[in-house]
Amino acid sequence: MTETVALIDYGAGNLRSVANALRVAGARSVAVTSDPGVVRAADRVVLPGVGAFKACIDALRAIPHMVDAMEERVFVGGAPFLGVCVGMQLLADRGLEHGVTEGLGWIGGEVQAIERTDPAIKIPHMGWNDVAPMHHSDGARLIEPGEAYFLHSYHFVAEDGHHVAAMTDHGGGLVAAVARDNVLGVQFHPEKSQEYGLSLLSRFLEWKP
Repeated sequence: MTETVALIDYGAGNLRSVANALRVAGARSVAVTSDPGVVRAADRVVLPGVGAFKACIDALRAIPHMVDAMEERVFVGGAPFLGVCVGMQLLADRGLEHGVTEGLGWIGGEVQAIERTDPAIKIPHMGWNDVAPMHHSDGARLIEPGEAYFLHSYHFVAEDGHHVAAMTDHGGGLVAAVARDNVLGVQFHPEKSQEYGLSLLSRFLEWKP
């Protein structure tokens, strides 16, 4: 039986590139969808995201029953979940971009602006950078050491360090991935990270948490 990956369309993601990358990584059926019913029936769920935290969470919540469908499929049904870039940030309790905005609250923490600790450090954090797995996290087994493509001005500050699956360095440590049970979020863009990103997506498609 072919598994279906629900790629959630809420108007805030690089959907075509993510869908193509999932197919290249081995997904046989990718449903780009804004239908909560499709999410409830999917085998795996992917939440992309590009833009500001508040705009993205507002757009996601504007789809009737979508957040309920996601929580039902992931937390009740146990489907593996992947959040990408802002899709990862939305897992936090809150975001501090353009005021305080409530997130999904799936992984404790908040999304804060990257602080410029050195005049040579550029913000946004953009381009290729190292990804270092944190082996105390169960989700770290999905993350390999390597380089991935980042583009962000805000970063995830986790309440519990055991939920940090990987780090990167940009004038100081920044969270590159978070994980909890069957939920994985990555700050970098797998769809823009060439072989490294495709390898991660392939492992996600085979993940049985």
